[in-house]
Amino acid sequence: MAEAGADMIHIDVMDGHFVPNLTIGPAVVKALRPHTDRPFDVHLMIAPVDPFIDAFADAGADIITVHPESGAHLHRTLQRIKDRGVRCGVALNPVTPAGAVAPVLGQIDLVLAMTVNPGFGGQSFIAEVVPKIAALRAMIDGVGRAIDLEVDGGITAATARLARAAGADLLVAGTAAFAGGAGAYGANLEGLRGEP
Repeated sequence: MAEAGADMIHIDVMDGHFVPNLTIGPAVVKALRPHTDRPFDVHLMIAPVDPFIDAFADAGADIITVHPESGAHLHRTLQRIKDRGVRCGVALNPVTPAGAVAPVLGQIDLVLAMTVNPGFGGQSFIAEVVPKIAALRAMIDGVGRAIDLEVDGGITAATARLARAAGADLLVAGTAAFAGGAGAYGANLEGLRGEP
C-alpha cells in the first residue's frame, strides 16, 4: 500500500475483549517495521491499554491512539505514550461524545473519529457521526495546535467526501483501499482522495 501512495499505515490492534475481534500484537508490528518507512499509525482497541504502550512503542509505532474507555486515567496513558517519544491520539467510538477529548486537547497529536463501531472491517459508514467530526474540527481549530483529525470506518469515495467536508485531515480505508487487488491500490487511493 505504501508503494501505491498511502501516506501512512494504519494498524488496528484488537484484543477480543475491548472489541469482539482478535488481531495482531507488537511482534507483528515489529516484523512489519523494516518493510516501509511510512509512519505506523497504531490504533489500540485493547483494555487495559497501559501495559502494552511500551511494547508497541518498541515495535516501531510512530503514533499510538487509545480510547478513553480503555484505561482508568487517560491523561496518564497519553503521557506515557509521549514519554516514549511517540505521537499520541484519542479515538472516539460513534457514541462517545466529542467533548471526551476536550480535557486532553493540549496533550494529543491526533483525534480519531470512528464512523463504525470498532472491531470488524467492511462495515457501513454511520452518517450520524458527521456532525461530531465537524464539532471536533471546531474544537481543534479553537485550540490553535497542530492536531490531526482522522476518520475511520466505512470510508468510500462518497463517504470520504463527507468526512473531508466536515473537517477530516486523514482518512483510514480498508475495504475500499484493497478492492480489486494490488494493481488497483493506486487508483483506489486516488478515488478516496477525490483525485481523477
